[in-house]
Amino acid sequence: MKATHADINWLGDVSIFEVNRLNAYSDHRYYRTMEEAKASGAMAMRYNLNGTWKFNYAIRPDSRPETFYKQDFSSDGWDDIEVPGHIQLQGYGQIQYVNTQYPWDGLNDLRPPALPQDQNPVGSYMRTFHLPTGWQNSPVYISFQGVESAFYVWLNGQFVGYGEDSFTPSDFDLTPFLQDGENKLAVEVYQRSTGSWLEDQDFWRFSGIFRDVYLYTVPAAHIRDVRIVTDLDKSYTNGTLNVDLKLEGKAAVGAKVEAELRDAEGNTVKTFGGIEVTNGLVSLREEVGQVNLWSAEIPYLYRLFIQVYDAAGELLEVVPQAVGFRTFEMIDKVMHINGKRIVFKGVNRHEFNPRRGRAVTKEDMLWDVQTIKQNNMNAVRTSHYPNQSLWYELCDEYGLYVIDEMNLETHGSWQKLGAVEPSWVIPGDRPEWHDIVMDRAVSMVERDKNHPSILIWSCGNESHGGEVIYKVSQYFKTTDPTRLVHYEGVFHDRRFNDTSDMESRMYAKPADIEEFLNANPEKPYISCEYMHAMGNSIGGMHKYTELEDKYPMYQGGFIWDYIDQAIFKKDRYGKEFLAYGGDFGDRPSDYSFCGDGIVHADRKVSAKMQEVKFLYQNIKLFPNREGVKIVNDNLFADTSELELVYSLDREGHEVLRGTLEVNVGPQSETVVKLPLDVESLAGGEYAVNTAFVLKAATLWAEKGEEVAFGQFVFVQDKSETVASDLNLINEIQVVEGDVNIGVRAGQTHVLFSKAFGTLVSLKLSGQETVAQPPMPLFWRATTDNDKGTAMGFELGAWYAASLLPRCVNWKAEQNPDQYRIEFTYKLNISADVQVKVAYTVRADGSVHVHNTYKGTAGLPDLPIHALSFKTSPEFENVEWLAMGPEENYVDRAFGARLGIHDSKVADTVAPYLVPQESGNRTGVRWAKLTDNAGRGFKIESAAAPVELNVSLYTAFELENAQHAYELPPVHYTVVTIAGKQMGVGGDDSWGAPVHPEYRIASDGELQFEFVIRALQ
Repeated sequence: MKATHADINWLGDVSIFEVNRLNAYSDHRYYRTMEEAKASGAMAMRYNLNGTWKFNYAIRPDSRPETFYKQDFSSDGWDDIEVPGHIQLQGYGQIQYVNTQYPWDGLNDLRPPALPQDQNPVGSYMRTFHLPTGWQNSPVYISFQGVESAFYVWLNGQFVGYGEDSFTPSDFDLTPFLQDGENKLAVEVYQRSTGSWLEDQDFWRFSGIFRDVYLYTVPAAHIRDVRIVTDLDKSYTNGTLNVDLKLEGKAAVGAKVEAELRDAEGNTVKTFGGIEVTNGLVSLREEVGQVNLWSAEIPYLYRLFIQVYDAAGELLEVVPQAVGFRTFEMIDKVMHINGKRIVFKGVNRHEFNPRRGRAVTKEDMLWDVQTIKQNNMNAVRTSHYPNQSLWYELCDEYGLYVIDEMNLETHGSWQKLGAVEPSWVIPGDRPEWHDIVMDRAVSMVERDKNHPSILIWSCGNESHGGEVIYKVSQYFKTTDPTRLVHYEGVFHDRRFNDTSDMESRMYAKPADIEEFLNANPEKPYISCEYMHAMGNSIGGMHKYTELEDKYPMYQGGFIWDYIDQAIFKKDRYGKEFLAYGGDFGDRPSDYSFCGDGIVHADRKVSAKMQEVKFLYQNIKLFPNREGVKIVNDNLFADTSELELVYSLDREGHEVLRGTLEVNVGPQSETVVKLPLDVESLAGGEYAVNTAFVLKAATLWAEKGEEVAFGQFVFVQDKSETVASDLNLINEIQVVEGDVNIGVRAGQTHVLFSKAFGTLVSLKLSGQETVAQPPMPLFWRATTDNDKGTAMGFELGAWYAASLLPRCVNWKAEQNPDQYRIEFTYKLNISADVQVKVAYTVRADGSVHVHNTYKGTAGLPDLPIHALSFKTSPEFENVEWLAMGPEENYVDRAFGARLGIHDSKVADTVAPYLVPQESGNRTGVRWAKLTDNAGRGFKIESAAAPVELNVSLYTAFELENAQHAYELPPVHYTVVTIAGKQMGVGGDDSWGAPVHPEYRIASDGELQFEFVIRALQ
């Protein structure tokens, strides 16, 4: 649309979403010389307008400074604001987080495309600029890379244009409005527009100029658009390069184009002769011959240098363009990359920074791409909008497959409180929404089309179905047949099943996926979102990854999601914390549902990543007593750039280490013998550890980075007579008082209370280890997933049972070499449940603890079967021989490894946004708790390994805190030894239970035992 004056009514007009905006074009760079193009540095023909602008904030349109764009309007007294950046993160307006509901739900009675008039904040931006030297006689344009959600632009008092779509560029021609000397640029940004109905993503609702803004000029003949298409022959060996160019400018008439293709080493592979521009168009097509293929495993990029010469032969412009030769296609109902079946080991990624919101920096993106690669992910879905162009360049360069998703989500228009109710769904079949939605698709494709990393175009997210989205999919397929099209919403509207080339679902259970795959489907399957990683989650992920080898048509999935969307805020005492929805007084809000990342908001990797890295590894190692079986599931990369490192641990201590050069080809396997000499080993528990590490540094990791790991644990039985240390054999001395029973064995002094029905003191070498006595525990601090299953309601009786166990009996037995006392407890949950805790003080000074539980029918599952006590906070160091190094649970321990790990007790409490169960270790053989002088005590498993949590807080303190700052000051170290704890789950966070094999039935008998002793 063209116009010379602005009209505020465009905000609510679904048919007007751009005015005077330039057509979308490819995101290539361009330079004046080959030298500049080869360096690919900052563009001389681009002038950055990022920085400090003058700013005024108005809560609604009728209070804005309506004429601020005029030349005589003074901004004296206005505030400063940084661009790029969100208005709400710079001290203005209301920060708000909502998930599926629209942000005005319950505040304004609206149906699309109506907008709230009382709450539509307006940001008025103003700055001046002088044209760079040499630009005065050239066309000048302005590019806004991202403005949320609608904006008007004026230059020197004259209307320039209007744009919507927060996540693709809007460019305007400034040439007619420029003046000599100082130019006044005015931008008016509205938080709400018709576009807001299409941007109901699960994220914080911001507004403002949050991506780069820059001026640019162009040469007299300029390549406005580049389209690169590569093709491979049937052998996937020889490549063809197709290049289509659109040129503009006075000198384009009679201009010629030359090009040269160079490999990664800079050698010229192919040259294209001078081709004359015809009607502003040039097409190049050349057989390149044998080429190196691009994939996420080996992201080989060529560089194409396109040179434009005017009619006189003068070089005007050089465009450097990365080129990756690859094909992506459907073969026999299975997706293939370069002829090989692909499996997406993916993650959904929001652009997010805890201080800058979605105004992410280059440093953020570099950290992200490196972290994703280091943890064996090979794919990213840009949930749920096109990202900054730099992100796609990094995915091209580092090697990540991309589902590029258009900026569309209308979740609140068709799903309410989880129920599908599409009576007023948009866009649906509504023709009036066709153009505004299609424009978003076109803007994404035209900008991003040349990135080899992008394999799939996505029609948006959670917008139900309908004809409009179907037409978008047909546009994708017609415009770009080299890629496939994704859309999950056809699950809800099978009328347009052909919208998506693959069956894509969200949070389907493994059994549901298998049901689909066993029904002779017509399409392959991916989970566009799975493993809802909210808080302490990712349990049971193996059930999904195990489908990869079982079903060829199961082609992986994308974890939800990459990073917590939490924002730094200060509490009332001035201390920073990571805040979630509702913490800013935002209502409505979906509160902590923004915390779903496998990376914490401050870009610290969470403990959940341990499981992801292992289950996503392409190379699998299966060691045993003799050697290791290596299965290389890579499609293209062998192991020549990796070194095999092996070691043998006995009782956690390394006794052997070595390295081997092993080259296993892609899609193949081999067995390698290791020099372990098992028969000569002394008795004990051993772990064979094998790993592949990088021989040399890469773009994404340092030398020595582990890319694959496998462990085998075995027990070597040898009859050995262990000589008893007679110095540790002591006489058992018992003093039975009226209320207490004291037991002494050498330097171990134990006091049992008849009144309290438990052990109340355990002194080892004079040092007290019990600050609050041990009691049976059947409750864990609910995780986010637990809350989603209403665990507090369904299993809450175990909370009360843990608070108030009653000792109903005790009995003691003394022998020459030990003293045993057993306490029997009743629980308020049922008269038929019986719990016994027996303590045996032995002559060597150790205390053996045996915990038994006898259940009954009709009770809810147990969250945990444990014994918990408090010790001194001086014991602030913990060392385990256990599964680790990060926290792990029965359904999230595949990525853990047996070894000796250590931590500060304070660091065992994971920084999830809402305090909850965290820090557990499974497979605990022993643990040492020590003060900073090395004094302390040791806990050892007895009959079988136990689970152990050492924390600053009790389960009840964690349960009753919504933020870390609500937790009490630290007065104890809390030790919880468990025979079993239920898994954490993760299929979703709103009702999916932990899988049955990882739950604890309450109707049977349970027992565990452990030993406490002094450190030797």
